[in-house]
Amino acid sequence: MNLEISMISLILNAGLIVQLVMLLLLGASVFSWAIIFARGQFLRRASEQLSLFEARFGQNVDFDKLLDYLSVKRETPSSIETIFRSGLREFLRLRKQIGDHPLVILEGAQRAMRTALAREEQFLEEHLPFLATVGSISVYVGLFGTVWGIMNAFRALGTAQQATLAMVAPGISEALIATAMGLFAAIPAVFAYNRFSHRVQTLIQSYDTLAEEFSGLLHRRIYAEAYAPTSLAPQAVGEVH
Repeated sequence: MNLEISMISLILNAGLIVQLVMLLLLGASVFSWAIIFARGQFLRRASEQLSLFEARFGQNVDFDKLLDYLSVKRETPSSIETIFRSGLREFLRLRKQIGDHPLVILEGAQRAMRTALAREEQFLEEHLPFLATVGSISVYVGLFGTVWGIMNAFRALGTAQQATLAMVAPGISEALIATAMGLFAAIPAVFAYNRFSHRVQTLIQSYDTLAEEFSGLLHRRIYAEAYAPTSLAPQAVGEVH
């Protein structure tokens, strides 16, 4: 209890600059932890959705079954569903407009999936730059507060007629609190940024792999229609919204 009271008193009695540094670091730490919890849940849900879709995609390699699955609107579609829908929507649109140019149709579908993949990557990496910034500068901000507080402590010591350790100890202690707060803000932010960045890259690689497999499925479909147009009529597969 005495330690808590002394810590609080040191913070309250610190200089204005040191207090501002502490307040800045406290705010950065609070926002960092909020982002850590939110991003952790979001990426975990994205991983679960990817696993479910991979299992379904492995079972429904058939084009028509996959089209039926993607045609159903969902309130919160997964990232991979969004990517597949973008490619399939462009595939169906181009096939309806220029059905006798398979390469153009495939390139258009692949381009649409690449665009959707880049958009989903930006969405997955949302708020991660803030964690990187907090992790990289918090220690230096805390060190600035420490240096400023020690400088004030020694300035006060220089004007005193009799210098004692008791005179500078409170000032140095309150200054060191700023460094401790900087470390407290930086360490979780760096750890979370590295962990989340790895998870994002893993998800993006999985999305890209599935998109390539889907491109192969579209390739087989469009050339199958080219060689057997009567049995695989374009109007028989429906639309994706």
